[in-house]
Amino acid sequence: MEKINAIITGVAGYVPDYVLNNDELSRMVDTNDEWITTRTGIKERRILTEEGLGTSYMARKAAKQLILKTGVDPDTIDAVIVATTTPDYIHPSTASIVLGKLNLKNAFAFDFSAACCGFMYAFDVACSMIQSGRYKRIIVIGADKMSSITDYQDRATCPLFGDGAGAVMVEGTTEEGVGLVDSYFRTDGKGLPFLHIKAGGSVCPPSRFTVDHRLHYTYQEGRTVFRYAVTAMSSDCELLMKKNNLTNDDITWVIPHQANLRIIEAVAKRLNMPMEKVLVSIRHYGNTSAACMPLVMWDYEKDLKKGDNVIFTAFGAGFVNGASYYKWAYNGSEVAGVKK
Repeated sequence: MEKINAIITGVAGYVPDYVLNNDELSRMVDTNDEWITTRTGIKERRILTEEGLGTSYMARKAAKQLILKTGVDPDTIDAVIVATTTPDYIHPSTASIVLGKLNLKNAFAFDFSAACCGFMYAFDVACSMIQSGRYKRIIVIGADKMSSITDYQDRATCPLFGDGAGAVMVEGTTEEGVGLVDSYFRTDGKGLPFLHIKAGGSVCPPSRFTVDHRLHYTYQEGRTVFRYAVTAMSSDCELLMKKNNLTNDDITWVIPHQANLRIIEAVAKRLNMPMEKVLVSIRHYGNTSAACMPLVMWDYEKDLKKGDNVIFTAFGAGFVNGASYYKWAYNGSEVAGVKK
């Protein structure tokens, strides 16, 4: 039996129309454009403001665009995986809602929770499913409505986050020299105190007290998270590159989680990687958690060429971290279309 390689055959994305820029944010909380830009690199973020719409809406928009763009028969899709920290509901899964809205007849669906590493982890799982030979075509979506868990009275965290969704089509091929090559993932459960949401789960269910005390928003100890993120992401990349006999010259692109431009620059510096090789979209989207990586690919698809060596790396609540080595499978300039 020929070896099956798992490849991305298409990328799509969706961001809400409403743009929350730094000037407007400075009228909501004690901050300003210079303070935000110098500390985060973020100038604006997209916010899903329409009442009654959640993560599944953005995920569905990205997936629908992906299906149209790739021209696949929806009935040939085997599975839908949605990586998210902000599901529509505790249950059912957001993926099941997306599947239902897309009217996929022959697929199953599930959510994947790994915070800002969600997309990278879910993509690795989808690739393993494809490589097993049991599945032929899987949609992997990273989607988060981070505005729903952001405290707009907290000047330290509210400038960071935005809403969005990105999706990729994962399929199998027997062609050599393309697809997912290797991954290195780790989790440090000691990260709980430094990045979490205090209430809303089974440990501290919602109550009038938790609402009154604003316990349903993201809490972060920024300096600690910054230090752990830079160390973990750079170390993971170095280990993965060494394991696969890669030098900096061999790497075409690095696609990091878009948490903070200073984190991204610090990781690149530790890797001695020129920023020209590091793909960044945080300026316009902010940190969209699980949506960051597919949105970067969506933005830069035209620049991605068949055979490019790509390193993904991310860090998030948990603490979760890791890196993946992927060889791009098509010329993006031939398929990159108008965004909507």
